[in-house]
Amino acid sequence: MAIGLLAAVPIQAQTNERYIEVTGTSELEIVPDEIHYVIEIREYFEEEFDGKSKPEEFRTKVPLPQIEQHLRKTLAEIGISQDAIRTQEVGDYWRKQGQDFLVAKTFDITLTDFNQIDEIIGNLDTRGINTMRIGVLKNKDILSYHKRGKIKALKAAQRKATYLVEALGKKLGDVIRIEEERSNIGFSLAQSNVLSSDAALFDQFRTIKKSYSMRVRFEISD
Repeated sequence: MAIGLLAAVPIQAQTNERYIEVTGTSELEIVPDEIHYVIEIREYFEEEFDGKSKPEEFRTKVPLPQIEQHLRKTLAEIGISQDAIRTQEVGDYWRKQGQDFLVAKTFDITLTDFNQIDEIIGNLDTRGINTMRIGVLKNKDILSYHKRGKIKALKAAQRKATYLVEALGKKLGDVIRIEEERSNIGFSLAQSNVLSSDAALFDQFRTIKKSYSMRVRFEISD
């Protein structure tokens, strides 16, 4: 009999527990202070740009070192140091059956200003440039932004729970549980080939966009 009474106590307490559980969210847009711009160069044939030759007539291949030299020269002229340029990968690409390999090379360029991207696009000869895109965006104070975003989400949950219980004539009690839900910590990236000097193309890719979500359970009191 004593064992049965002890088992019934927590069941009864759980049945009488009154709580509300809500999810609060927040979003932040962070201006990056480190921008990684990725450029892939690839060998090409001069005949591709003469406006009259057919693919089977392509003969004069422009070698990769020549294209790289032009790229580095252009970057230096607009004030980007060689230390900011990192080789990411090198590979061979089969162009067409019966023709030669075209070698490609990818560069990761560390920038501090989006205006530098506009300068690159405006000054670079696009022959030999296969793709250009924005890569990773970073901010040295990103952990502080994470903290701010989570606090905003937590307070949003508190406000939501407060007006819901007050609508029923009750009051919000103490916090029972806080659970951090999976947050969106991805970067806003430009993935497409970019060969235009129109700065508007980059507007939607110039910030780090993050969202946070917190699930909170509160007691309900009279």
